[in-house]
Amino acid sequence: LARFRWQGGHADVWRAFEDGPALASLVAALAQPWSDAGITRVAGVEARGFLLGGAVAVQLGAGFHAVRKQGALFPGPKAKVLAAPDYRGFAHTLAMQDTLTRDDVVLMVDDWAERGSQARAVRDLVVSSGATFAGLSVIVDQLDPPTRSSLGPVTSIVTAAELGDPGARAR
Repeated sequence: LARFRWQGGHADVWRAFEDGPALASLVAALAQPWSDAGITRVAGVEARGFLLGGAVAVQLGAGFHAVRKQGALFPGPKAKVLAAPDYRGFAHTLAMQDTLTRDDVVLMVDDWAERGSQARAVRDLVVSSGATFAGLSVIVDQLDPPTRSSLGPVTSIVTAAELGDPGARAR
């Protein structure tokens, strides 16, 4: 929380990534609730999901599964889905390489979940591949209860209300 700042109504979580011990603490806190869940892959949506997801995958001894937004270079066969609009009203087509198996147990990691649109899209991609979607681990949870329950287990470090400005909805 000491590294978090509101900047012009936008949530700035990047400061926590600039400090090695703070970043290590975030990664450990995101991974810890899932340490005994049999996670084989950690999924993350670019860009903060790549940074955090890759680090959590290492912490859990799992592989990392990238999820890219439309227009990004991503070779090989892909599964795609159109996500519902995000907190800014943008609907992104998300894609992942088609390499998950039915033996994979996938955890999604991200910095913030407000509407859950990307998390639901990743869940749908994972399930359609035959793998198991374990849940979501985020730094900040701002999900409403119905959305949270639709995603399965959701773990977070803080809620948006704990950040001191719950009315600021843009990041």
